[in-house]
Amino acid sequence: MKATISSLLIILLIFSCKDKPTNDTEDTTIDISQINVNSNPLEGAWELVGYYNYVDNEVIDSFRTSEGYRQVKMYTDSKVMWSKYIPTDSSEWFGYGSYTVNGSELVEILEYGSEMMSKIIQEKKEFKHELIINGDSFSQIEIDEDGNRIYAENYKRIE
Repeated sequence: MKATISSLLIILLIFSCKDKPTNDTEDTTIDISQINVNSNPLEGAWELVGYYNYVDNEVIDSFRTSEGYRQVKMYTDSKVMWSKYIPTDSSEWFGYGSYTVNGSELVEILEYGSEMMSKIIQEKKEFKHELIINGDSFSQIEIDEDGNRIYAENYKRIE
């Protein structure tokens, strides 16, 4: 009897240690940590590259930023920070706050900023824009009280 049980255990051990059978099907296991799902297309760092001016909601003029001028925005999942450097201006320009995107609307609520920006924030904290995102570029469009486009800042992704 002991020999029969021992034989069965050995047979089970042999079959359980057998190599996994190979076939032509691929392993369909997915490592979720390797999937880059960006539910927030604004998250990252962006640099201003140019502007559009509008009349009757049509672009009438476009121009690039001046030589040496830099404006960078950085978005996390809920925060925004931007800085602006103008070589011919000794004023500092930066702001920090939170933001939300609701469909095609971008709302930035600034908490604090540079001395110049703090004066603006005292009067107006909330900045609403129409938002158009196209892959690694986006435009934030200033809208007047009648819903007409005034001008756009156009950004490209730098990270």
